[in-house]
Amino acid sequence: MALGPRLDLRQSQSLVMTPQLQQAIKLLALSNLELEAYLAEVLEGNPLLDASPADRDDGGSDEGGDEAPVAAVSGETDTDQALSSDAGTADDLDVDFGEERFHHDSASDSVGLSGASEDIDFDSFAEHDGTLHDHLMAQVGERFDGIEAIVAGQLVALIDEAGYLRADLAELAAQLGVPLALLESVLAGIQLFDPSGVGARDLAECIAIQAREADRYDPAMATMIAHLDLVAKGAFPQLKRICGVDDEDLSDMIRELRGYDPKPGLKYGGEGAQAVVPDLYVRQTAKGWAVEVNSGTLPRLLVNRRYYAELAQGAAAKSKAWLSEQLAGANWLVRALDQRQRTIVKVASAIVKQQEGFFLHGVAHMRPLTLRQVAEEIGMHESTVSRVTSNKYLSCARGLFELKYFFSSGISATEGDGAVSAEAVKSRIKAMIEAEDPKAILSDETIAQKLSAEGHDIARRTVVKYREAMGYGSSVQRRRQKALAG
Repeated sequence: MALGPRLDLRQSQSLVMTPQLQQAIKLLALSNLELEAYLAEVLEGNPLLDASPADRDDGGSDEGGDEAPVAAVSGETDTDQALSSDAGTADDLDVDFGEERFHHDSASDSVGLSGASEDIDFDSFAEHDGTLHDHLMAQVGERFDGIEAIVAGQLVALIDEAGYLRADLAELAAQLGVPLALLESVLAGIQLFDPSGVGARDLAECIAIQAREADRYDPAMATMIAHLDLVAKGAFPQLKRICGVDDEDLSDMIRELRGYDPKPGLKYGGEGAQAVVPDLYVRQTAKGWAVEVNSGTLPRLLVNRRYYAELAQGAAAKSKAWLSEQLAGANWLVRALDQRQRTIVKVASAIVKQQEGFFLHGVAHMRPLTLRQVAEEIGMHESTVSRVTSNKYLSCARGLFELKYFFSSGISATEGDGAVSAEAVKSRIKAMIEAEDPKAILSDETIAQKLSAEGHDIARRTVVKYREAMGYGSSVQRRRQKALAG
């Protein structure tokens, strides 16, 4: 075999992630609100793209395919067949509520149907914009001045969002170069601020401040506050002995203790509550289930070919090349958005078809479901289904749910021909715990036995895992909590 340079021709196959393919994958994973922000950036950079409401009639623009596809899911219609037809024109989607399809783009569109006022201010339900720091600093200006106001500002800056002071006064006094007595005096003034209990250094001090303001800080209450660990343990005989009270007085003290706020600062500050906007709507019709994308949060993209023709006339070769590039990008984005909508509807329709029992009867009838099952039904890859279901929410008659919620592992049944969803088992455990008698708290073993009697083959350690995931304590902890509540 001769050694030396030579030329060979070989054929090979490889998957190349083009920039457009990468962008399409990115669009698929975005929620409607995230996509809205992304499109706002794209519209600023591409002069040939225009956002328009659905009722605009612009003869110089090509209408994009950003209208919301609607899929019908029923026992007689295959999912692929339901999605193979056209999405329909704008007139087709603009129907009455009496028909079997719905056209509202958001829940607020149907406010006036029940006789309610159309001028409802939904912003009034949100939290106040003022933060705890702002609220406290306003009171600092009213109570302190001079060096005390400066020290008070430093202390307020160290109060966390729950209302607690997270600082060592001795170290802070050394850093500021002021007497410790001044810091303690200013802090005592801050602890008189609204909300009651703010500026405390621990839970006991927070409760004590509120008890003093309510004029209920007597020796018995002071002793109980100093022994909050015994209250948490439910050691009532020991508390009665230490506080020197009888059963009736102890019950009144515990009831009053529960009325105090352990985190007074949470009334203020933080980001305002933001409602989750659904990406999809699901509604039962006479022909099955209708699945529609919420297009109310998305602009309708138009490619302005008239503007392209005007710019291209007399433009230099370099400018024409740039315009052609922008036109190609605009056309691709419109097609990619249309494909994104159809893919989301296709995946959601498969989920609705698989979990029809949930939509009809509730969580107890959820079936085990995996990404692979949905991917195989619609002929896509699992990774695509995973991207579609990430950070997207579905609104139906039973409420608002993340698409990931409908995927759950299965618990084998002792009888019957299949398994039950883990979410259904969690729902049953929750119902048992909520309905248990305070004098007969159910142990994990007892819950497992009851579930087994109902046909669910589940181990005690699985009950423990599900119980803890739902935030319920052990039987001992629940017994103490219900004793306190009683």
